[in-house]
Amino acid sequence: MTQRLLLIFLLFLATSCQFFETEKVSSDEIYKEEMETINWKDVDRYPAFSNCKNTLEKPEQKECFINTISSHLYKSISHEKMVALREVYDTVKVNFEVGSDGKLTILEIKMDTLLQKEFPNLEKWLLQSIDSLQPVAPAYKRGIPVKTQFILPVIIKTN
Repeated sequence: MTQRLLLIFLLFLATSCQFFETEKVSSDEIYKEEMETINWKDVDRYPAFSNCKNTLEKPEQKECFINTISSHLYKSISHEKMVALREVYDTVKVNFEVGSDGKLTILEIKMDTLLQKEFPNLEKWLLQSIDSLQPVAPAYKRGIPVKTQFILPVIIKTN
């Protein structure tokens, strides 16, 4: 009986050691797994102007940021003397970036060639309007300032 107990105890002792082994994971593997779990297309905090700094929720942050730029662009364009020979209802797509330093930069302005012919200075006005909108707080991802890109549709309509 004692031999059986001793044999069972030895078998238990021999097999139980594997339960106490820990798997070694390198820091590179941990880093790789962490990088795969991060959604790089989303930010923790959107860029902000001074009037948007106290907005806490992400959807409201983005909305305040976009609304501030849109209203500034429309105010700037409305001060220009835009005279059209025909009725215009078109959309200009302004592709811009907010750098990690908070600087706004227009990357591209897409507009129809007919709209360009109708308002040859429109691109210049949009550039001047964005340039006058500095500075801005950058977007943040995990506490680090990051650059973000946006496409803003600007509707041009004549009466």
